[in-house]
Amino acid sequence: MYLFESLNQLIQTYLPEDQIKRLRQAYLVARDAHEGQTRSSGEPYITHPVAVACILAEMKLDYETLMAALLHDVIEDTPATYQDMEQLFGKSVAELVEGVSKLDKLKFRDKKEAQAENFRKMIMAMVQDIRVILIKLADRTHNMRTLGSLRPDKRRRIARETLEIYSPLAHRLGIHHIKTELEELGFEALYPNRYRVIKEVVKAARGNRKEMIQKILSEIEGRLQEAGIPCRVSGREKHLYSIYCKMVLKEQRFHSIMDIYAFRVIVHDSDTCYRVLGQMHSLYKPRPGRVKDYIAIPKANGYQSLHTSMIGPHGVPVEVQIRTEDMDQMAEMGVAAH
Repeated sequence: MYLFESLNQLIQTYLPEDQIKRLRQAYLVARDAHEGQTRSSGEPYITHPVAVACILAEMKLDYETLMAALLHDVIEDTPATYQDMEQLFGKSVAELVEGVSKLDKLKFRDKKEAQAENFRKMIMAMVQDIRVILIKLADRTHNMRTLGSLRPDKRRRIARETLEIYSPLAHRLGIHHIKTELEELGFEALYPNRYRVIKEVVKAARGNRKEMIQKILSEIEGRLQEAGIPCRVSGREKHLYSIYCKMVLKEQRFHSIMDIYAFRVIVHDSDTCYRVLGQMHSLYKPRPGRVKDYIAIPKANGYQSLHTSMIGPHGVPVEVQIRTEDMDQMAEMGVAAH
């Protein structure tokens, strides 16, 4: 049971005891079903479903999703059947497990289907319960974290598929932290040299940026304090893969990307978001046509925020996102926030 402990610590914080008991039962069934199976790293196979369930428990997902995560490879890789799952854990869990197995079997019939965009649409259309995709994304995240033990060609294939299919899927569902992790891991595995070079250059650039970030942060906090607006202000660093994409797709130079200073302001309610926007525009000069109101008109994946671009101290570009705690939760977790 020692492997269950890492999951147990997470679920103790939000699930009732009767549901934890069911999860323990699902763990034991999965452990016995995968008995003798190992991963390519040589670890017992059960470590994988437990890690997948932990990723979902960090997002505070319901117990049925976590049970299905523990059992997600059982129908495919062991003699256990859908009927066994239904008998032991009920229809809902059995359907989730079967849904994940079906996604794993999805193959391209022709070149058109193989295009990433079509494939993502097929996945969305095929799945009746969105939780199936959440399990699949957590499954892919753990596989990407543990790519090291695979052959280089297999590693590259999985990394490419991750960047083309799974991270855009996470983006479409608004699960920002999963999207970002999949992109960073995929980028590192697919282009190790480019990843290393950008990482080193970014590290040097970030060192030089520290003072300016602190200066702007203090000015924003000071202004909002004067206005009597309680808030949390933080600096945002761009991720390596998004820097790389901007350089490749938009042909932007590295320094023009790194020259932008990005911040996030979190407040209590949406009315205050607009008050903060007014304060920002009296602190720094707004750039015409660069205010976006995703609070009044949210993005398709539910994302809400106010965005503004301004000219900060010494003429540096400053970007600020303004949102409430709930909007911030939605921006990070997307559909999983419900």
